[in-house]
Parts: sequence; structure tokens; C-alpha cells
Amino acid sequence: MSKPLGYSGTQIALHWGIAALIIYQFVYHEGIEEAYEQALETGVYAQSLGWASHAIPGILVLLLVIWRLVLRLRRGAPDAPAEEPAIFARLSHLAHWAFYALMLALPITGMLAWGGQIEASAEVHEVLKSLLMLLVLVHVGAVLVHQFVWKTNIMQRMKRAG
Repeated sequence: MSKPLGYSGTQIALHWGIAALIIYQFVYHEGIEEAYEQALETGVYAQSLGWASHAIPGILVLLLVIWRLVLRLRRGAPDAPAEEPAIFARLSHLAHWAFYALMLALPITGMLAWGGQIEASAEVHEVLKSLLMLLVLVHVGAVLVHQFVWKTNIMQRMKRAG
């Protein structure tokens, strides 16, 4: 398969849609935390507004990530910019697959914690959430290095279809 020169419009929309859902999950997580604490205390895993405000976006992330993975496997992704040092190109590749793994594992562990009532899964979910938050920060930092240090203009790849 030949490498595309840029991402498709669908790939770009999925990137930003998933990013928005993940930011939402990071910012508005109190509802599910309260619902989960109440479920642990009472033994009743009721579907409340707190649950829905976290579970529905989480399930959407899972579905959109699966779609995004299918597109990436079928269409591919552009090569790293030529200006990027080889070691960082390899690290970037690993980071992207780590994103996919985390974005798949988080909704699954969340569903197991709530629907399966598996408390250990909730603990794994929390650890994965922290890893995803760290990876997001590294990703944003890498984009800034690309843009302002290596001047690769990489942000254009996620703003305009190629």
C-alpha cells in the first residue's frame, strides 16, 4: 500500500471528534465518580445522569476509534516529516499505537467496572486514564516542537485533507 500524502477528511474529523470527547471525559468526570461511589456503597449500579454523561461519550469514543483504526489500516497514514529526527519518528509511531490501545482499553475497562461490577477494572481504568492524560500532554508538546522548533508545519495535516 502506498502512503497517502495527508489524512482524509474523515480521518481528520474523527481525530478532532475523539479529541473533543476525551477532553470532555477529562473535564466532566465527577458524575461517574459519584455514581460509582454510590454503586459501591449500595450495590446498585443504576443508570443515572452521572453514569450517562460518562458512559455515552465513552462508548462513542470506542466506536469512533474502531472506525478510525479501520480507516488507518485501509488507507494508511502519511510518513513522518523529513525534518523529524528518525528516533522521534519511531517514538511518534509508537505513541500513535499507544493512543489506539488506550482509547480502546479505557471504554472496555469502564464497561467492565460498571456493567461487570469488577472493582479491579475500575482501578485499571483509573491508571489508564492517567496514562492517556500523560500521552495527550506529550502529543501536544510534540506538535509544538514540530511547529516551532523543527518548523515542519505538521499541524496542517490535521486541519486540511490531503
